[in-house]
Amino acid sequence: MAKRDYYEVLGVSRDSSEQKIKKSYRRLAMKHHPDRNPDDASAEEKFKEASEAAEILLNSEKRSAYDQFGHAAVDGLAGGGGFANTGSFSSIFEDVFGDIFSGGRGGHNQVHRGSDLKYVLNLNLEEAVKGANPRIKIPTLVECSECTGSGAKKGTFPMDCVQCGGIGQITARQGFFSVQQTCPRCRGRGKVISDPCGNCHGQGRVEEQKTLSVKVPPGVDTGDRIRLAGQGEAGANGGPSGDLYVQINVREHSLFTREGENLYCEVPISFIDAALGGELEVPTLEGRVNLKIPSETQTGKLFRLRGKGVNVTQVRGGGIGDLYCRIVVETPVNLTKKQKGLLREFAAEYSDKQSPRQASWLDGVKNFIESLTD
Repeated sequence: MAKRDYYEVLGVSRDSSEQKIKKSYRRLAMKHHPDRNPDDASAEEKFKEASEAAEILLNSEKRSAYDQFGHAAVDGLAGGGGFANTGSFSSIFEDVFGDIFSGGRGGHNQVHRGSDLKYVLNLNLEEAVKGANPRIKIPTLVECSECTGSGAKKGTFPMDCVQCGGIGQITARQGFFSVQQTCPRCRGRGKVISDPCGNCHGQGRVEEQKTLSVKVPPGVDTGDRIRLAGQGEAGANGGPSGDLYVQINVREHSLFTREGENLYCEVPISFIDAALGGELEVPTLEGRVNLKIPSETQTGKLFRLRGKGVNVTQVRGGGIGDLYCRIVVETPVNLTKKQKGLLREFAAEYSDKQSPRQASWLDGVKNFIESLTD
C-alpha cells in the first residue's frame, strides 16, 4: 500500500514552519496515542503514521531529501516502529497544553496591565441634575520614578532567575503527569533583584495620593459610572495602567425623590385649601412656581409640572422629565375653643354625601361584617 504524503498526514502545507509541524503532530499524537485508545488498531496505525511523518519533517536533512525525491529518499530512515521521538502520552500532554497552564514560555516575565480602581463619588441632587466638576483624591500605585518601574537600584537591572531560567515556573513530575509550579525563588516573576530600589523596595511601584478632576455630565443617577482611562493602578514591569471607575451615589434630598427622569415631592395643604381650592408656591430645582389647587382636592392627588424634572439627554437620551407634586391634606392641630366650636357647628350641617369615599368604605365594612356572621 502506497504511503500518504507526509505533509498530508500532518495536515500542513509544504512551506510550514517547524513549529507548526510540531504543533500539528502533537495534536494528532494526543488524539490517536495508544494510551488513550487501547485495543484500537486503527488509532494505533494513525499514530504510527503521524509519528513517522513528524520524524522525517522535523529533521532538516531528512525533510530536504524528502522534498526533492519523496518517500524513496527516506524509506528506512524513520523509526520503523513509528514510536521514534514520540515520548510518552504525559510528555505529549505537557507539550500541547504547557503554554495554556503556564501562560506561555516566559509569560511571568511579561508586562502586566495595572488593576482597575473604583471610587464612590457622593453628589447632592442638584449636582447630579445640573452636572458638576469635582476634584477627587485617590490612593493608587504609580510607577516608581527612581527606578522607572524596574524595582532595581538606579544603574542596575533585574537578572534572570537561575532556578527557573527566567520562565517564572519550574516543572515537577508527579507520576504520569508533569506539573508546572511557580518558581519559589523569584515567585513567578522570572527575574531576581539583587540590589532593590530604596524608594519602592524592589516593587517597581509606590503608593501615592492622586488628585483628579471628574467631569460629571448633567442627569447622572445612583449606579452610573464614569470611566477615566489610564487613571487606575500602574502596570507591573512597565505595563499600561488600569482604569478608574467613578461610581455615582446621589444623596437623599430633603424635598425631592427621583425616579429616572422624573421628580416627586409632597405638598402639604390645609383642609380648608383642599375643600375651597387656592393657589400656593411649590419648589422646583429651578426656583418656585405657583400651583393652583382646585376645590375638593383629596390627599394623594398628583399634579404634574411638565419639564420640571431631570434632563437626561446627555446620559441616556429621551429629553427632560416632569415634577409630580403629591397633595397631603393636613388635619389642623392646636385648635382654640372658638375654632372647635365652629367645627362642631360645621359638623352639624355636614352630611354623608359630602364624604363619598368614607360612606363607600363604611358600606364595605358593613357588608364584610355581615358576611362573617352568615
